[in-house]
Amino acid sequence: MKNIAKYGAVSALSLVIGASAAFAENIKIAFIDPLSGPFASTGTNGLHQFEFAADYMVNDKGGLLDGQKMEVLPFDNKVSPKESLIQLQVAIDQGARYVVQGNSSGVANALTEAIDKHNRRNPDSRVLFLNYAAVDPALTNDKCNFWHFRFDANSDIKMDALTDVIVQDKDIKKVYIIGQDYSFGKAVSAAANEMLDAKGDGIEVVGDELHPIGKVKDFTPYARKVVSSGADAVITGNWGADMLGIGKAIIDNGFEGPIYTYYAAGSGITAAFGESGKDKIRLISQGSINPIATEEARDTYNAFLEKYPDGNIDQSRIFNTIGMLAQAITEAGSATDVVAVASKLEGMEYDSMWGGKLFMRPQDHQIIQDMHVGVHTNDNLDFDYDQSGYGVVTESTVEMASMDSPTTCEMKRPE
Repeated sequence: MKNIAKYGAVSALSLVIGASAAFAENIKIAFIDPLSGPFASTGTNGLHQFEFAADYMVNDKGGLLDGQKMEVLPFDNKVSPKESLIQLQVAIDQGARYVVQGNSSGVANALTEAIDKHNRRNPDSRVLFLNYAAVDPALTNDKCNFWHFRFDANSDIKMDALTDVIVQDKDIKKVYIIGQDYSFGKAVSAAANEMLDAKGDGIEVVGDELHPIGKVKDFTPYARKVVSSGADAVITGNWGADMLGIGKAIIDNGFEGPIYTYYAAGSGITAAFGESGKDKIRLISQGSINPIATEEARDTYNAFLEKYPDGNIDQSRIFNTIGMLAQAITEAGSATDVVAVASKLEGMEYDSMWGGKLFMRPQDHQIIQDMHVGVHTNDNLDFDYDQSGYGVVTESTVEMASMDSPTTCEMKRPE
């Protein structure tokens, strides 16, 4: 009887250990972004794209290494740096070793500092920060660190491509710059002023204004300033509800020129602009949806729509993030040794289904890729956004934009 009891105890312990091991096999990715409040639609659409990418690109194909599956854990940060740090700690306590975030560079700055500090103090539970949309240049310059990787072009890279296009339009003599009052909005303004001055051959900035982020209910006063300035074009880095608010107000107040944007597509924005935005809204982005870059991308988009009929793949970089992470984990032979994974991400070249080659620049962990400038239209679409009949069609492309751009990053790597 003693032997039977002993055997039973061992078996029970083995089951517990086996169950724990199986649970630990999941590669946990913490998604820390807004899932409530004025930017909830942006965050929720991003979450759906991460969940789908993890399943479609990894889990449904058998997982990684010994069958490990990617699990995306959602955390609502309400676009608050303070709340984001609380959610970061919860995520780490739940076993997440990868953090993805993109909405608000203010949040990204808080996260990258906290993760750097955590990793120095806790070498057994280190975390990688995979930044898919926060584009403050400082994150891959003075505030760079080994644990942070950016999968989107920073705002300077985007502005470099945008201003190349703007200065080619000889009808543009006056530009109005408007954005959200935080680090990203200020970076957009600074880059626009500097680059237009350097390239513009007399282009005049007739307005340069910042407004509170997520708090303006009526953008009419701002729009009237734009129209009265005599501007031929507008540049804005606004995103979410602020993008829709400023864009609609400018158009509704009679502005006829191009509005150059960073984030004026998807998450309900395309549908809300509809016909009013046709041939006016222009967007700088990575990845080509119209025309679709590859048949793999077409199949992926169609599969996404089967699961999320009301959704959009408006951030193809999310799929690049999952794909590059999966490749790095496979090459490292481990999902838990984040130093090894980070070392594989550094310098990685990756063929994106959305078109072109991606290069993770090792000196600052800034992705380098083709950048496209597209126009809001209902013509020549492979895929629309928001089931609206309208989408963004590529008009021009800058290949491997800012490949040789300078960086002030002085990265310290773990020993």
